[in-house]
Amino acid sequence: MSGLNELPDTPWQRGIWIALGFVVVAFHIGLVFSGLVPNLVSRPLHLALILPWVFLFGVSGRWRLLSGAVLSLLGVAAACWVAWNADRLGDQYGFLESGFQIGVGFVLLAVVIEAARRAIGWPLPLVAVLALLYGFFGDRIPGEFGHSGMPLRSFLGTLTIAEGGIWGSLAAVSVGVVSIFVIFGAVLNAGEAGQGFMNVAAAAAGRLKGGAAKVSVLSSALFGSISGSASANVASTGAITLPAMTRLGYPRRLAAGVEAVASSGGQIMPPLMGAGAFVMVELTGTPYTQIMGAALLPALLYFWAVWVGINAYATRFDLRGLAAADRPALRDVLITSGFFLVPFTVLMLAMFAFGYTPQYAACLAILAGALLLLIDGRLRFDAAQTARRLAEALLTSARQVAMIAAIIFCASIIIGVLGATGLGVKITSVILEGSGGQLWASLLLTALACLILGMEVPTTAAYVICVSVAGPALMKLGLAPLQAHLFVFWFALLSTITPPVCGAVFIASGMVGENWIKVAGTAMALGIGLYLIPLGMVTWPALIHLPDTPVAAIVAFVAMGASLAALSYAVIGRLPGMMRAALALAGAALLFGPALIRAM
Repeated sequence: MSGLNELPDTPWQRGIWIALGFVVVAFHIGLVFSGLVPNLVSRPLHLALILPWVFLFGVSGRWRLLSGAVLSLLGVAAACWVAWNADRLGDQYGFLESGFQIGVGFVLLAVVIEAARRAIGWPLPLVAVLALLYGFFGDRIPGEFGHSGMPLRSFLGTLTIAEGGIWGSLAAVSVGVVSIFVIFGAVLNAGEAGQGFMNVAAAAAGRLKGGAAKVSVLSSALFGSISGSASANVASTGAITLPAMTRLGYPRRLAAGVEAVASSGGQIMPPLMGAGAFVMVELTGTPYTQIMGAALLPALLYFWAVWVGINAYATRFDLRGLAAADRPALRDVLITSGFFLVPFTVLMLAMFAFGYTPQYAACLAILAGALLLLIDGRLRFDAAQTARRLAEALLTSARQVAMIAAIIFCASIIIGVLGATGLGVKITSVILEGSGGQLWASLLLTALACLILGMEVPTTAAYVICVSVAGPALMKLGLAPLQAHLFVFWFALLSTITPPVCGAVFIASGMVGENWIKVAGTAMALGIGLYLIPLGMVTWPALIHLPDTPVAAIVAFVAMGASLAALSYAVIGRLPGMMRAALALAGAALLFGPALIRAM
């Protein structure tokens, strides 16, 4: 549902929200062009701008409106106070000097946690509350998991007035890069780019065996590259692909499974990766362009595995392609594809040809996308339609920036407590001891932790928390930093299709009216790459080094592609038992062979 559909009917209320959306967009774009702004100014103002969108936009019910208004006022006032007094607070080095400052600190923590609760539910805020309780009272815990204790003014100040805690490096990612790319995606989606994705996918794959399912794969890969959200991907591309698949007689569990798996891939497909790429930049110190290069081949392997899985299912069912009448005309494909190719070309040229920063390049791409909102798929200008599209882009941008910021600010509390108390180091030691110093045992424990945490926490937050505690252990056991981060990030995504909590499956199964457990089983078979490709990053380390060693990366890519194809047919295809066993053995040998050879 777009932001326009949630607006109040009163014209002046609509105008206020559109104006606030403009302020949010203008602030974040302005930061890119304005040069250096003190962190204790930009990050608190970022929080102040997003709070009304979390607490008040689209809210109904007297109590929720009243409480939302109070929390918004308190949070905005506290954040603006920090920004106004940034110079003086910087000289306090995280120490609160008065009762008033202590009150501001508690208000900020409470508002951030409640904002995350209203945005995404209880699990992540509950983890933040438990982390804070540990910080306040952990000195009373006996043994190695206790801490030595910290004065309230220092601990609370570290989290709320210093460049740690809620104003830490994750907040920098949210305000500086993620918000810009979210705005970029919202501008593209407000125009004809989404239809362009569908047209290109239908023209490229519609006539093939299993064509309707393959259209879902291609369109979800394209759309997901800018949306970065599995749920948004299912709801948007699924609205077109699911009816097409069911109309052609595809089993409902297969149609929903294809859409859930394909849509989940948006979070691993560059350039956006559900904000994960930008968080990874901050946590690893690796340039964004290098992370894009590292993530590209694994992402392509993921969609390759889904594509091969559809072919394997074609041995079981009659999966017809789209009828010629249902495929777009060449003229429509060429015109609508320009609505996403032009902004994407501007983005890539600005980053790779001219060497601009990702956020500066994205601003130029936003400008190109905004200009394309002036015309429709028939190259006609309509003033009323343009106004609606601009309003939708502003509202969607503000809503999505607010959603991601609420998650990141809450996760920042957890990371701040882990650092201040030393709990992260202690958990790392437990992982090392529990695995007996064995890399593969640590990988298994980390994958299990990612799956469990990802069931209740958004992917990016689950990745941040897991990599903070497990990443150091994996690196001590021999993984390169980027290897460890990508491994954790991929496994944080497992919960989108893995029961018992599998958000993409729930949405897709609801859209076709199928039992979600059946859909989950199909999705897991099609999404076999999600479980195996992270392991391939360890056994074939060259896979994530495309920018540095392209030949070795391509060799690893081909070997992994063959492995995934063999394993997909072994799991899904209607083949004799001996042949399936041989394929499974060959696929496993290709996947794990290099690791076994190195161990010998």
